[in-house]
Amino acid sequence: MAEDGGAVPPALRTLIVDDEPLAVERLQVICARIDGVSVIGTASDGQAALRLIDALGPDLVLLDLTMPETDGLTVARRLGERDDAPAVIFVTAHDEFAVEAFDLEAVDYVLKPVAPDRLQRAVARVISRRGERAPAPAAPASRWLDEFWVPHRSELVRIAAAEVQRIDAERDYVRLHVAGQSYLLLQTITGLEERLDPERFIRIHRSCILQRSHVSGLRHEGLGVWSAETTDGQVLRIGRTYLPAVKKMAGR
Repeated sequence: MAEDGGAVPPALRTLIVDDEPLAVERLQVICARIDGVSVIGTASDGQAALRLIDALGPDLVLLDLTMPETDGLTVARRLGERDDAPAVIFVTAHDEFAVEAFDLEAVDYVLKPVAPDRLQRAVARVISRRGERAPAPAAPASRWLDEFWVPHRSELVRIAAAEVQRIDAERDYVRLHVAGQSYLLLQTITGLEERLDPERFIRIHRSCILQRSHVSGLRHEGLGVWSAETTDGQVLRIGRTYLPAVKKMAGR
């Protein structure tokens, strides 16, 4: 029993999936020190993971992304087809899969080498979501990204799409500008544009996307050249290809 007299919630029955034995061992050691976690098995490849999930019915899967043959993303897609799918925390040395991983409704994305406090925070999110479950029907899934997970120092941070003011292209990366800070994400600007809600974002240049609410005005520079003024005082050139859509946004 808990100290306040309430029942202690059952431990999360957890399956560890990783093809590196040392990584599995490290996760087992860390999990043993986290209250509310009980490791019930391990798997070294995606097919074995799916078989054990069928057999054991875990509450949580700590899932590596890069494994031979059936990788972690494939496992997560298969789980997404189930009504009773376990929660998934991706545990990986690679941050470039963050956008696709969270399309699959992963609870968290933890980078290797795994820090015990970081995994504990991820588990806490699973427990929190577990407590929020309700019989109400789920809202239809949106095709648009409503959050980003971006590398920052030794972990990934969650950024709501509504907080992103500007997105700049930097070769194979994009830079997200959020309240005076910026974060790099491995994703092309064209690929990301396809995932952004056009009611919220507008592309003004081949290398720049703006949050519509971040645009404070348009400026005609002469000779058919236009610029967008932003709420933080910047003036950004509008590409000719994108000018008609930007003018339409402004009702011109």
